Amino acid sequence: MPDKDVRFVLITGLSGAGKTQAIQCFEDLGYFCVDNLPPTFIPKFAELCLQSEGKISRVALVCDIRGGQFFSSLFEALEHLDEEGFNHEILFLEAEDDVLIRRFKETRRRHPLAVQQSIGEAIKTERRHLDEIRGKADKIINTSRLSPAQLKEKITGLFSPDKSGRNILISLISFGFKYGLPLDADLVFDVRFLPNPHYVESLRLLTGDDQRVKDYIWRWMITHKFFHKLQDMLDFLLPCYIKEGKSQVSIAIGCTGGRHRSVAIVNQLANVLKKDYAYISVEHRDLEKV
Repeated sequence: MPDKDVRFVLITGLSGAGKTQAIQCFEDLGYFCVDNLPPTFIPKFAELCLQSEGKISRVALVCDIRGGQFFSSLFEALEHLDEEGFNHEILFLEAEDDVLIRRFKETRRRHPLAVQQSIGEAIKTERRHLDEIRGKADKIINTSRLSPAQLKEKITGLFSPDKSGRNILISLISFGFKYGLPLDADLVFDVRFLPNPHYVESLRLLTGDDQRVKDYIWRWMITHKFFHKLQDMLDFLLPCYIKEGKSQVSIAIGCTGGRHRSVAIVNQLANVLKKDYAYISVEHRDLEKV
């Protein structure tokens, strides 16, 4: 019997209802995602997940009318998952006809069924084809009035393994202003006002990873005041970014050369943020430069 923790989410629904945005949301949540997988391949794919020995524990699959004749085998594939003991859920996305028509016109995409019929007729035909799977859906989301950020927030609330919603990836970067700003930084903080270990001969060749440099930087009250204000600002900003739908934020801390002050501040900030956020990455960009 397979690991009950392997979670399959089948994403299906009407063309133009937001399945592409949905699968991107699941990717940000750490799911292994496959778009437009023919249902006949689902049983084999489930076996591959087992062979990953726990490396693939959450899976999101998009199966829809694009599968053509293969789509009719979807129920058989779901029965196979049930028989093998896999946990699976069906997420069905839909929207009102006028909204779907407007979306197709705005994107200039062709409806998969609009070969010899209008978009409106194609949508009606698709609704009939999907009526049975809609009736078996565990969760139904109408995206007619949802922005991409609102759809992401709703999916995160329903399917995030971190129910606090705090699964944003926070990238912390130390750098030296003399080497230029990190191009991908969302927030940049300048710590060149802090006392500089570079002017202490015994510390000059060390880095912010060294305990002696840390002790020097943190001996000053101004360092503690700055860090307290920085932490307070991030306590406010990060939940706002999560609510807005950001999946990643890059925070850059800069000093003159990127070896002492910025490194020590980034390391301490990482230690603090790890208490509340699961995904923290640290990069000391200019640590080895002289």
